[in-house]
Amino acid sequence: MKELELKYGCNPNQKPSRIYMENGDLPIRVLCGKPGYINFLDAFNGWQLVSELKRATGLPAATSFKHVSPAGAAVGLPLSPVERKIYWVDDMDVEFTPLANAYIRARGADRMSSFGDFISLSDVCDRETALVIKREVSDGVIAPGYTDEALEILKAKKNGNYNVIQIDPSYVPAPIERKEVFGITFEQGRNELVIDGNFFENIVTEEKNLPESAKIDLAIAMITLKYTQSNSVCYVKGGQAIGIGAGQQSRIHCTRLAGSKADNWWLRQSPQVLSLPFREDIKRADRDNAIDLYIGEDYMDVLVDGAWENIFTEKPPVFTAEEKRAWLDKNTDVALGSDAFFPFGDNIERAHRSGVKYVAQPGGSIRDDHVIETCNKYGMTMAFTGIRLFHH
Repeated sequence: MKELELKYGCNPNQKPSRIYMENGDLPIRVLCGKPGYINFLDAFNGWQLVSELKRATGLPAATSFKHVSPAGAAVGLPLSPVERKIYWVDDMDVEFTPLANAYIRARGADRMSSFGDFISLSDVCDRETALVIKREVSDGVIAPGYTDEALEILKAKKNGNYNVIQIDPSYVPAPIERKEVFGITFEQGRNELVIDGNFFENIVTEEKNLPESAKIDLAIAMITLKYTQSNSVCYVKGGQAIGIGAGQQSRIHCTRLAGSKADNWWLRQSPQVLSLPFREDIKRADRDNAIDLYIGEDYMDVLVDGAWENIFTEKPPVFTAEEKRAWLDKNTDVALGSDAFFPFGDNIERAHRSGVKYVAQPGGSIRDDHVIETCNKYGMTMAFTGIRLFHH
């Protein structure tokens, strides 16, 4: 198959629409559904991301994409009992595989943003991963293959209209990539940069300690940023992205946005949130919305009389700013990556409040000395990679 007609482009008024190969056949097969233009943008970017994560870590990887940027990305490490609960899988009587763990983590990092995501998997989709996907509101999935059981489960989703794409894992794109904007063709060499543990050898801070676990987390951060709309910043802990700030014009806004998402991920694990008395008839997405409000500044939206009764069996106490700060101070050993240099130390100040201990960024700012000094103030380890990772 050399081309595939799509329903429309980014918007319904943008017709005709298709994907096609000028030379050779498309490296994909649509096994179910009718993926659209944005679905394929998410699928192909996500597939590249998880393929690189697998090569860098040796672990199965998954990502949850929305509007051509990842909402989450992770490798297949085991889930703790708390993680099973905050990701809403503690009720599943399933022995999760590493691939299922990877997707649960990728989806769970920012469940608000992942609602209606497109999923990319590095490995053949198994039954356990399909059972997790079945429960979530999602547009589709791309993987190198599917077991018979997994495919049967996924084909039944959305009344048989769920998008299931199989990609040839041996496919290698041409070294030059092109796209048109305003009728003008842009051309560039593909970003074939290999990111692994050796990427972080140039440590510029007084603190030099960079354990293997931190190298893995930094690699996850930088690979994720390689496929995130710039400017972008990514916080990672324990093998998963916990906060991604994408497409901001100011780097400090990226750092704040991603930091607030990382904080929310950690606050979800607090005793105050874990003990919220949800009504049994409240769906997972509505619980996510309620938690997001409860831990934020608009907490009275769910605690005011007349509102809380629709969500909880009893009125929860206010999660005070002092209680939240005390819990956030327990988050440590977080890794932070940036797709371009930090121009000022304010980014490090903000990162410190979210438990960041390890930093990777290209370096090259005229204020590098101030950024290094700020890291030294907090005992952080920072590596200069010398490589920018803009993606548009």
